[in-house]
Amino acid sequence: MSQNQEIRPIFTKRLLHPRYWLTWLGISILYLIVLLPYPIIYQLGKALGLLSMKLIGKRKETARQNLKLCFPEKPQQERDQMLRENFISTGVAIFETGMAWFWSDKRLSRHTSIVGDDYITKVQQSGQGVLLIGIHFLTLELGARILGISHPGVGVYRPNDNPVMDYVQLKGRLKSNKYMLERHNTKGMIRALKNGELLWYAPDHDYGPKNSVFAPLFSVEKAATTVGTRILVKLGLPAIIPFTPKREKNGRYIVYISPRVEEFPVEDDVLAATFMNKIIEQEILKAPEQYMWLHRRFKTRPKGDAPLYSDNVQSD
Repeated sequence: MSQNQEIRPIFTKRLLHPRYWLTWLGISILYLIVLLPYPIIYQLGKALGLLSMKLIGKRKETARQNLKLCFPEKPQQERDQMLRENFISTGVAIFETGMAWFWSDKRLSRHTSIVGDDYITKVQQSGQGVLLIGIHFLTLELGARILGISHPGVGVYRPNDNPVMDYVQLKGRLKSNKYMLERHNTKGMIRALKNGELLWYAPDHDYGPKNSVFAPLFSVEKAATTVGTRILVKLGLPAIIPFTPKREKNGRYIVYISPRVEEFPVEDDVLAATFMNKIIEQEILKAPEQYMWLHRRFKTRPKGDAPLYSDNVQSD
């Protein structure tokens, strides 16, 4: 590895071991499917999503609970419709991942566009780094590839336990990134920002009580929120720019880039987390049915607070 601890895919004979043949078969099927015309890909994804809604009841209840916690004011019927659309988006997202990894730039350009591209361009022309806030939309993998065609950056990466998936995922992501950094490599992230790079960063999941504080998110008053954003902003001195990749009803994908965030509070963890969660809310509301609601976003609770999921545990 380089001094930045950059992660790059390396093919070894180990990846050809029989234990990984099923993984290679699945990847090959995904590759063949995304060669099909987009309307067929979408319909296959929709069918897969509706089927999974019947088969993975635990995830379904997690998504249902998340929607109830975040949008208690919405009628149950409206939340149920959001849940159905979310599972459709989940099924389509599997093939969107294949599109991100295997489609050519030329084919992508026929289905995609970017709104607000100048917000990034102006910052990069000044030489300042960009902390690109990528909310966990189901379209995030594809959105990163789309934006990376014009603005290649530095990806923050969580290794996959399956080495074949890890290799293919890295190969795919490096089509839109200069290099990848492991998600705990804070020094590498700060160095990249100081060097004027665009760094992809997702602060919207529950990463547990360590290095997190509790701040409001939608109607949940105490949501565990990483303090990593504040550290990167304080030490890397980047411009903060959120973006949302949205699948439109006409089959096009539009990446919406927001104006740079001003007056981010870097001296207090709770204020910074509260500020960032407001940004996350604004981005999610652009396409709430396409957000990753299947994740237990509120699993970590303050000591003494009741769990919000049936199999939840409290933090220490």
